[in-house]
Amino acid sequence: MPNKNTIHIILTGGTIDSHYDGTKDTAITNRSSVVPDFIKSLKLYEKTEYTEICMKDSRHLTKADLKKILNTIEKSPYKKIIITHGTYTMPDTARYLNKHLKRKDQTIIFTGSMIPLVGFTPSDAPFNLGYSIAKVQDMEPSISVCMNGKNFQPDEVAKLLYEGKFISLFNK
Repeated sequence: MPNKNTIHIILTGGTIDSHYDGTKDTAITNRSSVVPDFIKSLKLYEKTEYTEICMKDSRHLTKADLKKILNTIEKSPYKKIIITHGTYTMPDTARYLNKHLKRKDQTIIFTGSMIPLVGFTPSDAPFNLGYSIAKVQDMEPSISVCMNGKNFQPDEVAKLLYEGKFISLFNK
């Protein structure tokens, strides 16, 4: 029987799991996630389980990827779930899950970063991961986006690209 305090971390890529490629002058998604090693270094009290769905820029996620995320959550024995996700389409995937997820007994948090977790200082990735780990333990079952030290509901959240942060469309 799974530990009720285990946090299931679903990995999908995005900037949080990227590295800078000078030949392309952009961040490129890693072949595998660096998030598990980072979280293990935190020596958390809670256990963590990981499922790597894909390693993609969120602009390249397909309907099949979204369905795989949905199915992974539906089948998860865990009630606390963090999804690392690229920031470009994070609100879209949160809304997709909000519309299609049948289970209502899980706390699901999306997080990511504007700067890769590894190789850049400062990066918002460690803060966003830590904030999400703390919030997933305190929140009631729901779906939310946790970025920039704030929680957003799927129907309100948007990425404000020119400021590099997320906002509420309803000015909450």
